Amino acid sequence: MIDIIEQELTNHSKDLLDILLFDRTTRKNICWATDYYTSYGVQYMPQEPITKELITGPNSHLLKPRVLRSLDEKNLRTKDKAEVFTPSWVCNEQNNLVDEAWFERKGVFNITDNKNQSWKAAEEKITFPKGKTWKKYVDAKRLEISCGEAPYLVSRYDTVTGNEITINERIGLLDRKLRVVNENTTTEDEWYKWVIRAYQSTYGYEYQGDNLLLARENLLYTFIENMEHKFSKKPSDEQLIEIAKIISWNIWQMDGITMTAPFSERPKNNTQISLFDFDDTVNSEVEAIPCKIYDWRANNSLEFRSMVRGEIYNGY
Repeated sequence: MIDIIEQELTNHSKDLLDILLFDRTTRKNICWATDYYTSYGVQYMPQEPITKELITGPNSHLLKPRVLRSLDEKNLRTKDKAEVFTPSWVCNEQNNLVDEAWFERKGVFNITDNKNQSWKAAEEKITFPKGKTWKKYVDAKRLEISCGEAPYLVSRYDTVTGNEITINERIGLLDRKLRVVNENTTTEDEWYKWVIRAYQSTYGYEYQGDNLLLARENLLYTFIENMEHKFSKKPSDEQLIEIAKIISWNIWQMDGITMTAPFSERPKNNTQISLFDFDDTVNSEVEAIPCKIYDWRANNSLEFRSMVRGEIYNGY
């Protein structure tokens, strides 16, 4: 349930894992961007791409969610990589604040028990304030920065105990959208249409490649589990591929400070080469590639930093 085995993704579809490993900005695979795995060989150096061959077969259990790692491993990543651990109940409290502002009331999706660091899902169907609809909620854009395994977006398991969280009790921002879709659609076609829109309006970025892949896998499995919950069936291969492509755009690898793809340096466009520069290393100024994301409603890609500069930041 918790430890998604990459070999199983490959066995199910030859394309699925390739899509989840693809970087839409560089048009290559995402890179490791961490020295955590360098003991396995030069192919695991930070700047190297994560390929299917490196995490399947004998290495199928190489990538693990944080909750399954040893205490020493957790402490090392916190110390060396400033990897911050956020308990699920804290994610829930903060996500509740987002919904409190949107709905203009408290306790929309669950009631919290701060003393026991827990929550209980609201049993009644979610109702919406005047002037707002469930469709507007699904389309509302949400972004988790430095998302790690994406605990603010999806909550398949408790990040402290590793215990499975049932569909009805999940607290992620995408989980809440999917609950609304589950409650307000009946046919599979209508349900799938609005699940697509829920995924298209949910974003997150992460620097380290292993965490990024885990986040993408968690979003994909959340889709599978919701279809099983709603219709007691598994998605088709075509549906899985479509959702995976959205995820590969919306959950992307980025240095949050420079807003560029890690280890993506290329020659600067304005570099001038003299007729007398016979050495390729002369005038070799480089720049990292600015990260691209996709605006699904406008049907075009754009540089993420253009939003941060205020050009189209509203709504994210």
